[in-house]
Amino acid sequence: MGAQIPRREFIMEPTTLTQNLEKIRQDFPIFEQQINGTDLIYFDSAATTLKPRSVVEKMKKHYLLETSNVHRGLHYLSDQATEKFEISRRKLQKFINAADESEVIFTKGTTDSINLVARSLTKEICKPGDEILISSIEHHSNIVPWQMVAKDLGLKVVSFKVDEATGIDPEDFKSKLNSKVKIVSFVHVSNSLGYIFPVKELTRLAHENGSVVVIDGAQAVAHQAVDVIDIGCDFYAFSGHKLFGPTGIGVLYGKRKYLDIMKPIAGGGGMIDKVTLEETTFLESPFKFEAGTPHIVGAIGLGAAVDYISQFLMRDVFEYEQTLTSYAHKLLEDVPGIRVFSNLPKKGPIISFVVDGAHSSDIGSMLDNDGIAVRCGHHCTQPMMSSLGVSGTVRASFSVYNTREEIEFFVKSLNKVIRILKG
Repeated sequence: MGAQIPRREFIMEPTTLTQNLEKIRQDFPIFEQQINGTDLIYFDSAATTLKPRSVVEKMKKHYLLETSNVHRGLHYLSDQATEKFEISRRKLQKFINAADESEVIFTKGTTDSINLVARSLTKEICKPGDEILISSIEHHSNIVPWQMVAKDLGLKVVSFKVDEATGIDPEDFKSKLNSKVKIVSFVHVSNSLGYIFPVKELTRLAHENGSVVVIDGAQAVAHQAVDVIDIGCDFYAFSGHKLFGPTGIGVLYGKRKYLDIMKPIAGGGGMIDKVTLEETTFLESPFKFEAGTPHIVGAIGLGAAVDYISQFLMRDVFEYEQTLTSYAHKLLEDVPGIRVFSNLPKKGPIISFVVDGAHSSDIGSMLDNDGIAVRCGHHCTQPMMSSLGVSGTVRASFSVYNTREEIEFFVKSLNKVIRILKG
């Protein structure tokens, strides 16, 4: 499917992350500005990561000097665009260790990826009365698509318990597995609690039950090594914009044996083998799932984002972000009237909390006065918020470009906000 990936374009030699914090921050021009007269502190990476200059420049170059459609033309620009588009696919294949590039489908993002599986796979493997098992703390993107298809096909969506303080109840998970459960779908890292699911073990148990496993990896791929072969999952979905890449582009990894039986849910140019006025035959995966002109510059930008994060060993990224998260938890212990959720020994770089007598939106707005960007609300996890007995939380989320000094300033600002709100 085109030229091989040039080594230097795919991955740089790993460097020690902690020795390069100043350089890393220089890679993100957004830090050159101030918010309300104060240096920006960006603690909203769970919503979307910042974009390094290298990603933006690669996309800019395509639009200014390399614009062309892919897979169709016979001229130089089209050949070049096609090659770079497919090189990005192979970068992503290697990044998550998929067995073959045909198992990597470009989508609009995690939500689009899960919808594709929900709408296509269920029709092939489910019958009325079958069940789809999800966790109790899923993002709406891993709840709503299953509910919609369940309503259409006469299926049932059931859930297994996840406690914010202790994590998964393994016995409850096992008890929910039965012959009716055809699909098990869960998040890799919770977007509101930071809880890291034991995805390999859950996949093993689900497979022993004969169930297909779908994982929402949106909050995992930028923060820890993801090896889909080692995990053993059948599908893995994630978004480019949470991996230092552009919005509107994402990936669905799927095992070829399932992609082969799935039918496309969108039709048009680029995914057909032969069309007559009577019938149409389709290309094989991944192309049969990529109807129309794809998000070419998005795929190129996502490939550049993989290049960027691949400068570092993912274990170094994980350990550094663990250090930041643990430090934040420690400092927050002394903040009066605060309730922090899910302070587990190992978790994603996400902290959610509430303050007695204060609305999360008020806290977020006042932190913004000090140039601190956090996320407030239910974080598209309303069922989980209901189980916690709150309408929403303040969420601070970290990435490789954050520092201990920023956390110290954040906690100092939070203490000031609470004093003001308490009068």
